Amino acid sequence: MTRTITVGLDGSPASLAAADWAAREAQLRDLPLRLVTAWEWQAPAFAPATGLAVPVPPSDLQQASAQRLLAQARSRVGEARPGLRIDTDEIPGLPAPALLKAAEDAELLALGSRGLSKVAGFLLGSVSHAVLASCERPVVLVRAAEHGEEEAPPETSVREVSAVTGHRDVVLGLDLHKPNDAVIDFAFDAASRRTARLRIIHGWTLPPYYYGGALMPDLNDGMVKQVRSELSDVLRPWQERYPAVEVSAQATVGGAGRHLVDASYDAALIVVGRRNRRATVGAHIGPVTQALLHHAVAPVAVISHD
Repeated sequence: MTRTITVGLDGSPASLAAADWAAREAQLRDLPLRLVTAWEWQAPAFAPATGLAVPVPPSDLQQASAQRLLAQARSRVGEARPGLRIDTDEIPGLPAPALLKAAEDAELLALGSRGLSKVAGFLLGSVSHAVLASCERPVVLVRAAEHGEEEAPPETSVREVSAVTGHRDVVLGLDLHKPNDAVIDFAFDAASRRTARLRIIHGWTLPPYYYGGALMPDLNDGMVKQVRSELSDVLRPWQERYPAVEVSAQATVGGAGRHLVDASYDAALIVVGRRNRRATVGAHIGPVTQALLHHAVAPVAVISHD
């Protein structure tokens, strides 16, 4: 069975941006695009301002609304990318479980995000967060775009793309202590398909050997060399597998989250991993991924792994 690039729609500008992103990804991977939406609405028991019960539309109206949404999105995407195979599916059920079910047969699932708020810059809504925390397939969160990925001819070299068109990097947040093949492969593959440079960021923690607030010079030099050597060892087989991908590796002191957020302002895609494990309360995403998801500007691909 051929997997699809699947996108969840709710009619928001962010979900339409996710559909546009997913359509381009489908073309890059030569896969069909699947547009899905859930049509069982769940209203709050009472309106906050009045305390009165909020009526839920009848199921036939909910389904008709879902069908209109899918038709409009299909028309929008199809006009922009003629020749792309587009399937649509309105799924009865609440959004989070419906999207998780749809993702089972997907190469990846794209979802819209709220974008950056004036106060905290939160990317995630409750549905996106619930899907992300439980989905076993890659999930890409896309905000209503301030900038898109630039198109580049497939024969154009990385240096030509970067110098002439300003094509943005793919950025990988790498856990050097527990590198995961699925996460690294996704990032290299994404850079290869886009003819883009892959920028790799790894954050490492200072050891507790201070004097006067500074590292001893010899120890500092030794640790930098060790981290660079470990980075080189981890990346070597992937660079051999993807020889056309230009790689820029960066080891930063401190957590990688802030550096990844900074990189997102001029990146085509940020790639991070999420371990499949349950927290004491709810699902576990991880502090670096959580920080990135709340503040990033570029699309963020979260790759689940064991």
